[in-house]
Amino acid sequence: MAVTAPAINIGLSLKHREEIAAGLGRVLADSTVLYAKTHGFHWNVTGPMFNALHLMFMEQYTELWTALDLIAERIRALGLPAPYGASIYAGLSSIPEAKGFPDALSMVRELVEGHEAVARTIRSVFTLADEANDQPTADLLTQRLQLHEKNAWMLRSVLEG
Repeated sequence: MAVTAPAINIGLSLKHREEIAAGLGRVLADSTVLYAKTHGFHWNVTGPMFNALHLMFMEQYTELWTALDLIAERIRALGLPAPYGASIYAGLSSIPEAKGFPDALSMVRELVEGHEAVARTIRSVFTLADEANDQPTADLLTQRLQLHEKNAWMLRSVLEG
C-alpha cells in the first residue's frame, strides 16, 4: 500500500509557493553558473595577482557551493522540485558562461557582473516572498543578497586604482 504525503499547509497558497519556488529556481541557476565560473577562474587565473585571486575565488566558490543546497532545500520545503542540470540552468540563469580563458582582471570584472546579476535576481524574488508573507524565504534571500553585494564590492576593489 502506497503512503501518501499529507497536503502542504504552511500558510502559503499553492500559487504563492509556485511563484516563489520559480523565483528561487532562477536564484539557484544564477548561483550555480556563478559557482562554476568562479571555480573555473580559480583553476585558471594567472599573473602577478595569482595568489590573492586564487584564494579569493576559492573562498567565494566554497561559499556559493554551500548556498546551492540552502536554496534548493527551500524550494523543496515549499513543496516543489528544485531544478537541476546544465541545460535547465542555462535557460533560467541571467549569467552567461565564460568565453575561453580571460585574463585575471577580466575574470574579476565577470565575477563582479555575476554577483550583481544574482543580487538583481534575488531582489525580484524578494518582492514575491514579501507579498506572500514568506519570512523563511525572505530571510534566506536577505542573507544571500548581503553576501553577493559584499563579494561584488570586494572584487570591484581589486579593479580600483
